[in-house]
Amino acid sequence: MQQPIDLYFWPTPNGWKISIALEEMGLPYKLHLVDIGAGDQFKPDFLKIAPNNRMPAIVDHDGPGGDPVSIFESGAILQYLARKTGQFYGKSERDGLLVDQWLMWQMGGLGPMAGQAHHFLKYAPAMDPPNDLPYAKDRYRNETARLYGVLDRQLADNRFVAGDFFSIADMSIWGWASLWEGQQQTLDDKPHMARWLEEVSARPGVQRGRALAAEKRGDFRKDANAQKTLFQPKT
Repeated sequence: MQQPIDLYFWPTPNGWKISIALEEMGLPYKLHLVDIGAGDQFKPDFLKIAPNNRMPAIVDHDGPGGDPVSIFESGAILQYLARKTGQFYGKSERDGLLVDQWLMWQMGGLGPMAGQAHHFLKYAPAMDPPNDLPYAKDRYRNETARLYGVLDRQLADNRFVAGDFFSIADMSIWGWASLWEGQQQTLDDKPHMARWLEEVSARPGVQRGRALAAEKRGDFRKDANAQKTLFQPKT
């Protein structure tokens, strides 16, 4: 019997990538909550698994060669799980190349830019003292809009991001894209992205992954201690 994968998680767009993947792939897992507002990501036992003090992370007790393996970085986890199960990577090498390109696009572009948009539009102005920085707000709002334009154009000719098949690239992008309103974006000029968001959001595996520990998801604008932990972290 396959041992459950240990999932180190908090309900954020990066965490959702892996909870969605595990649900979509039908893999058993055991949940370990990493309360990022309380500083759990800095605990020594977690740092042994995720030395960059970021979740998500996993431990697969049935890793390569049958030995346990720990993996951090959400993109690397998605690639590992897709290879392990033979799912959501397409059917050919060309499919896999497209998946990897859009996964890297999310990891290097959309995730960081949308994350900074959230920070400067929502959290920085609510800090004590407030950091309401028009240049930073415009910079990240506009770059996020540009990236969503790229995504919309890709989806104009493709049902999903890498083609006609749902993949780990879609899983990686969906969580960030689903929060477009908080990034002060519009879908009025992005009909293909809107259609894709609706289709992906209707998938039962996506819904289950998104719902995991949803009651723990809070608003850090109202928690000064969490802001200090998240935005003035240990070095």
